[in-house]
Amino acid sequence: MIGRFIGVGFHHIVALDALDHLLFLLALAACYRPRDWRHGLTVVSAFTVGHSLTLALATLNVIRFPTRLVEFLIPCTIILAGAENLFDRRSRPAGWLRPALAGLFGLVHGAGFATTLRDLFDGSVVLPLLSFNIGIELGQALVLTVMISMLTIADRLLRAPAGDANHALVWRIRMTSLAAASVALVMAAERAPW
Repeated sequence: MIGRFIGVGFHHIVALDALDHLLFLLALAACYRPRDWRHGLTVVSAFTVGHSLTLALATLNVIRFPTRLVEFLIPCTIILAGAENLFDRRSRPAGWLRPALAGLFGLVHGAGFATTLRDLFDGSVVLPLLSFNIGIELGQALVLTVMISMLTIADRLLRAPAGDANHALVWRIRMTSLAAASVALVMAAERAPW
């Protein structure tokens, strides 16, 4: 049972039909370089705490979220993460704002995960919930590693003509954030609950 729920959580992040979660991770990773790993880890940990909290509360039926509203809010978090990337003028992210936003957005994403997980239960929820969460974290770690590697390659390609690492980073952040936010805008429009 543990392996099954780890697999479900992992697949829930890395599958192509999990585009909203992949776009959110891309928007989170867009402003990081490998040397920023400590702050990136803080942001991912805040997201994990947020989604774990609502995932547990919703799965245990302590609270219930309207599915249509949650499915609409998930792409809204992508749009907001992309916008935050575009308006933050520092070349290296720091401070408390990104972790706080990631934790808040994690609350929304956890509510989205809960619908998937609740449908799979046939008994106790503690072990499946923990296993599912481990799978999600393993999937996020893989996706973020791949994304940061690809973004580092993009930095090198963008730096070649200009020769300026900060210029390359700014353009990479802009292009990545705009792409993720644009796709999310279409998703939000399609999922509007009204």
